[in-house]
Amino acid sequence: MSQTHSEQIWYLYMIKCANGHLYTGITTDVARRFAEHQSSGAKAAKYLKGKGPLTLVYQETLICRSSATKRELAVKKMPRHKKLQLIENNPLICQA
Repeated sequence: MSQTHSEQIWYLYMIKCANGHLYTGITTDVARRFAEHQSSGAKAAKYLKGKGPLTLVYQETLICRSSATKRELAVKKMPRHKKLQLIENNPLICQA
């Protein structure tokens, strides 16, 4: 049984660029989205183009797009040291 659009699980993720900058985004499929960013293709975020290698450093699960969007905005407003704390306190088991 497949999930409807409104029932999809959403993820907030953070990517670290080679220059140390952090990029935050949301998606329903972190692996697919990270691969799009790494490929620097048409679907990659313009901000990340030419800033590789990229490392997926954080992700969290959210229940809907609305909560993911609100969380994304909150994380983007955080100062860098708070984002680094979030990453440090919630390490990924395996990085894509």
